[in-house]
Amino acid sequence: MNLEDLRSFCQHLPAATEDIKWGHDLCFSVGQKMFCVMSLDSPTTVSFKASDEDFALLTETPAIIPAPYMARHHWMLVQELRRFTTPEWQEYVRKSYELVWAKLSRRVQQELSARSSA
Repeated sequence: MNLEDLRSFCQHLPAATEDIKWGHDLCFSVGQKMFCVMSLDSPTTVSFKASDEDFALLTETPAIIPAPYMARHHWMLVQELRRFTTPEWQEYVRKSYELVWAKLSRRVQQELSARSSA
């Protein structure tokens, strides 16, 4: 999967928004909470939130490390896009989205769902 394919996948998740943060990172959020961050600088890296189990498993994999400043929240940094297949990227990013969605208040979830279905 390349960066543009991953970007397209993130854009199509319900109520997902996209913006540039810190001058060089493409960030995807739901309810103003980030679920995926892509570095626009070379080398391209991608960070996302992971479940406890995935975090423990994936940080044992070469080219995947706990994300600087965010590891305590179970974010990981993938240093090579080829580390995952397209279905794996979609699975992990969708899980990150779902983890972030689950932490949103019910009110925010309802507002975002109403906007997405309108």
